[in-house]
Amino acid sequence: MKRPVLIFLKALTWIACLVPLARLIYGALTPGGLGADPSAHIALTTGYTTLMLLIITLAITPVRRLSRHLSWMIRLRRLLGLFAFFYATLHMLAYVALYSGFDVHAMIADIAKRRFITMGVIAWLLLLPLALTSTTWAIRKLGGKRWNLLHKLIYLAVICGVIHYWWQVKTGVLTPLPFTIVIGILLLARILYALLSNRKSAASQRTSEA
Repeated sequence: MKRPVLIFLKALTWIACLVPLARLIYGALTPGGLGADPSAHIALTTGYTTLMLLIITLAITPVRRLSRHLSWMIRLRRLLGLFAFFYATLHMLAYVALYSGFDVHAMIADIAKRRFITMGVIAWLLLLPLALTSTTWAIRKLGGKRWNLLHKLIYLAVICGVIHYWWQVKTGVLTPLPFTIVIGILLLARILYALLSNRKSAASQRTSEA
């Protein structure tokens, strides 16, 4: 892909990823723009955006395998992953500032008592090392294999994230269901691809030995 086209695509990605934040800022500056419960609106928007970006990040690999013409998508994966961590951090800060009032004792009590908060903290902690090692320097320092192994934590993070969502909503509310289905499909696609790749490798080895 030509560099100007890639720069354009990255610029579009930046704009698209910043739209939810811009809408929150606009709502905060507009009387009643964040609804009757601004804290809940901020928390829901940042959490929803985090899951969406994690899902898009996970979808890039299986989608680009459909055609060699989609290989350019891999160059946007790191940026999308960093934006997912950015919104996850905003989601965490919304809880720390708006619900706990920066009270450390209240936060510790909540983490121990309320399981959806515990799961949310775990999801954020799983994303933290991925964000910290997202640079080219980190890839060289860790080595490709170790870096790839570490970044498989995104699977656990997105699972914890959707569990956090389920545990947060009231019984009977099914808003997390579409996220769950898509995440399940993406993870299943990876498992099937790994199985098929192993079978092809085994068949090629048998053929070479024959």
